[in-house]
Amino acid sequence: MVRGLYTAYTGMANEQKRLDIIANNLANSATVGYKEENVTNQAFDDVLTIKIRDNSEAFNDRPVGKMSLGVKLGEAYTSHTQGSLRQTGNIYHLALEGKGFFTMSVTDRAGNADTKYTRNGTFTMTRDGHIVDTDGNHLMGESGEIIIPIDAVDLVVDTTGGIYADGNYVDTLLIAEFEDYDYLLKSGDTMFETVEGASIIPATATVNQGYTEQSNVNVVSEMVEMIAVTRAYEANQKVIQSIDQTLDLAANSVGKV
Repeated sequence: MVRGLYTAYTGMANEQKRLDIIANNLANSATVGYKEENVTNQAFDDVLTIKIRDNSEAFNDRPVGKMSLGVKLGEAYTSHTQGSLRQTGNIYHLALEGKGFFTMSVTDRAGNADTKYTRNGTFTMTRDGHIVDTDGNHLMGESGEIIIPIDAVDLVVDTTGGIYADGNYVDTLLIAEFEDYDYLLKSGDTMFETVEGASIIPATATVNQGYTEQSNVNVVSEMVEMIAVTRAYEANQKVIQSIDQTLDLAANSVGKV
């Protein structure tokens, strides 16, 4: 394969993947608790090039040097920066300010329960008093699943996560924080699950009742990045077109001489 074609192809493939990530960020710019994703670029490992043996050097192979074959995606990562808080006035809506995650009990279709973590605090109360998210996953407290007395009139959640129904203590939110976010794996748009090696530490986040944390995606920055990606993609396209024209001349014109 012509080296230029391969280099341009890897550049186009790389920019396409970057564009997919940007598009996903823009699609979730209004999703409560969403954390934007980013990606780094890196060069392929250099390969050793060797001069083809010929009679100019007694038919001996000779290393010429190192050569890069293009670019590839490096590390894909999630930005956990704080999103802005939006006041909703709903007593079941909660937002964390600072580092930490709500702990959720998630049950799959097979009935298996698993623990996941989220910054999406759009909660409601079921008829039997459970606090759940929009998908029906249960919000966890230090004593287990949080259950509010169904006849309670006033619900208060203080800044430390303490829950009080009509002035009576019910439970405290189980807010989890992690020593290293590299051990968190994204699950869906706003959920995270842990992988082996994750270490939970005390959370420092404060709880705001009647608020939700908005997405931390900066739409303007993402649009600017999209323009840059598009231009890079087009530049690689032009490289392929130029090489294609050169090969066409070599095959159809020079070859006739």
